[in-house]
Amino acid sequence: MTDNPYRPGAAHAPPYLAGRDAEQREFSRLLEQTPILENLVLTGIRGIGKTVLMREALRKDAAENGWIWMGSDISEAVSVSENHLARRLLTDLNTYSADWEYASDERHPLGFTNAPERRTIRFNYQTMMTLFEQEPGLTSDKIKRILLIAWELMQTNMPDKKGIIFAWDEAQNLADRSAANEYPLGVLLDVFSSLQSQGVPFMLALSGLPTLFPKLVGSRTYAERMFRVVTLDNLSPDDVNEAITKPLNKEPEWIQTFFNSTKDMIYDLTKGYPYFIQFWCRELHDYITDIRPSTAEKDAEIIERITRKLDMDFFEARWARLTDRQRDLLNIIAHLENSNGEFTVQEIVAQSKTGEQAFSGSHVNQILNTLFEKGMIFKNRHGKYVLAVPLLDDYICRRMDGDDARPTQIKRS
Repeated sequence: MTDNPYRPGAAHAPPYLAGRDAEQREFSRLLEQTPILENLVLTGIRGIGKTVLMREALRKDAAENGWIWMGSDISEAVSVSENHLARRLLTDLNTYSADWEYASDERHPLGFTNAPERRTIRFNYQTMMTLFEQEPGLTSDKIKRILLIAWELMQTNMPDKKGIIFAWDEAQNLADRSAANEYPLGVLLDVFSSLQSQGVPFMLALSGLPTLFPKLVGSRTYAERMFRVVTLDNLSPDDVNEAITKPLNKEPEWIQTFFNSTKDMIYDLTKGYPYFIQFWCRELHDYITDIRPSTAEKDAEIIERITRKLDMDFFEARWARLTDRQRDLLNIIAHLENSNGEFTVQEIVAQSKTGEQAFSGSHVNQILNTLFEKGMIFKNRHGKYVLAVPLLDDYICRRMDGDDARPTQIKRS
């Protein structure tokens, strides 16, 4: 059996990053800014490839263009307080600044003959936290002061670098907590807006779910002018073709022939979602290296088996958390013509009237809010909704009414 080149999984880099050329060009444009007027927001639903693009492509582009890349995954803990945000920023900065010389002093040992000893103070986390505690003012004032010092030291210690990119994944976890009088997200925006207005080349690159940008604008209205929003969508058929075939360059010819003949079917099954492409290709690769399919019956069996495995691994746990009423509403959404894109409350209400159970607008709004909290629905700033899980509409049709739209035979072109 040959090694399987496909890599489904959370944040697993695929063997070949297909598409995303336009997104990389947009990021390259941001890297050329002097001064920085726009920061990056990279957004899209789960499984669309945000993390992989950030880690595998954008980080490389930044390094090749002379930028320092400081990347972190953001947890809810960062939003507990403004001090937690400060610690996150300084921890990231410490990765590069720990060896920079900040100051020096002399110590005079006891006795009359001992020469004074020179001590170098490095700009490490301990030094930064000491300065943070000593600096007067609000949390934002303290962070600004430390980052300004960092920029001055960076020009001496790393003069070949253009600036620093603070790249944070899962940034939708950032939030203000007005009930606790803590505004970490607002502080973050205030700090970088202020520094950039002073010409300091420190840039934010935030990656997260579609809820991220509305949160940024909700915290500070000027955030709308601070960010260039890049939304990842599903891959085109040509990109899917490359994602399927490029990793097979070292595979036996008969495997390459099989995937070349089935790439259209894989696109139909995945609709171009990167995670599902890797999932289906990995399962098909395992299957054909064990038993080379030769009949329509075997084709139907493998499609059915992989579909059931995908349903169990990816969809069932989410579905099990829902009430019957929530499932009924999602079933209505799944039968909208635009179920795989944006839809409105009015469209859901109209669709519900064609079936056995009609929903009022207020009832739809109430259930959608609950589905939003459960991570099944996203709402954008224009009052429209999208399903938070790719191909959830297809799964619901299979689950609720047996609408089996998947092919029963592997199509070979």
